[in-house]
Amino acid sequence: QVLLVESGGGLVQAGGSLRLSCAASGRTFSSYAMGWFRQGPGKEREFVAAISRGGGSTPYGDSVQGRFTISRDNAKNTVYLQMVSLKPEDTAVYYCAAKWADRGYTSYVRAFEYDTWGQGTQVTVSS
Repeated sequence: QVLLVESGGGLVQAGGSLRLSCAASGRTFSSYAMGWFRQGPGKEREFVAAISRGGGSTPYGDSVQGRFTISRDNAKNTVYLQMVSLKPEDTAVYYCAAKWADRGYTSYVRAFEYDTWGQGTQVTVSS
């Protein structure tokens, strides 16, 4: 099992950019598919982006398609979420999640499929 620690959140103006990082412990990071989810105030947890073990599959939530980019560096045990053109409605706690995957090309978009979660990092976008 991996442990996940997110970083990179903060306060940014609308139209700005942030890059979130999720560092994973352990030596088997490359065996995990990864995902980003978010939960805004008074809202349910929402799928943001996911990436397969090898990085070949990267689905996105409709609300972030074209603005956010997920990537991973297996040598650094880290997954990233580059966010541009941020909007106030992107304000949320962003969570990184990991799922052990036996297929390198599979990504997962549903929260219940993930085994391990980070503690979250707050992103606040001011108008």
